[in-house]
Amino acid sequence: MPSRSGAWRASTIAPGQRTRRNWWTGSWPGDAGACWDVGCGTGIAGALFAARGCEVTGVEVDERMAAVARTKGLEVDVASFEDWDDRGRRFELAISAQAWHWIEPRAGAAKAAEVLSAGGRIACFWNLGDPPAHVRERLDPVYDRLGPQDASLTVVLGNSRGRGEDTTAALDASGLFEPADTRRFEWSRTYTTDEWLALITTHSDHQALCEARLEALRDAVGAELDAIGGSFEYRYETVLVTATRA
Repeated sequence: MPSRSGAWRASTIAPGQRTRRNWWTGSWPGDAGACWDVGCGTGIAGALFAARGCEVTGVEVDERMAAVARTKGLEVDVASFEDWDDRGRRFELAISAQAWHWIEPRAGAAKAAEVLSAGGRIACFWNLGDPPAHVRERLDPVYDRLGPQDASLTVVLGNSRGRGEDTTAALDASGLFEPADTRRFEWSRTYTTDEWLALITTHSDHQALCEARLEALRDAVGAELDAIGGSFEYRYETVLVTATRA
């Protein structure tokens, strides 16, 4: 089977994903001011907010990802959420794309309220997907053999329920924000085998695998997808949770 390393190194954003991220930013005015991007990764979401006039400060624990984000013009502090020093900075907007679920809910709400100015808003958003049954049936055994240690938490297999609900509950329970609002948007896109392999290896649980195991996982997943024709439709639900600081 041909090497999948070329797909693994793909760094472009698929058109469907870019469209959904633009939907996330669409409700924010161009003069939104200072924006705090929690778990900014490579700066994909932060760059879109910067394009709308925000001054974005990212927080990212991985120096390699932070370096990529800086190439997009973002200021990035390398630190964990828990250890990050705000140095007295305050923000009109706090965002977190695909990352807020890694943060302890009560601590997250308290820190966000602390650094947001009066009337500031927090927005946490995710693309949550679920493969069709015939694909899941083929991939489950592969992940049991070669996937992350706890495949039941692997997002690309559809194990991501409750993130919007958990975030809403924590923000509301904190008493530090007005009642949170949740929006959902369903969509889908068709992935070829190589596009899918490029996508899954951007996920942190896949990146944590050793290179040999990740290569074996890519090859096995690729073989299964090629066996069903080399493409499939993947359904997404984009979830956006927002709240205004009380």
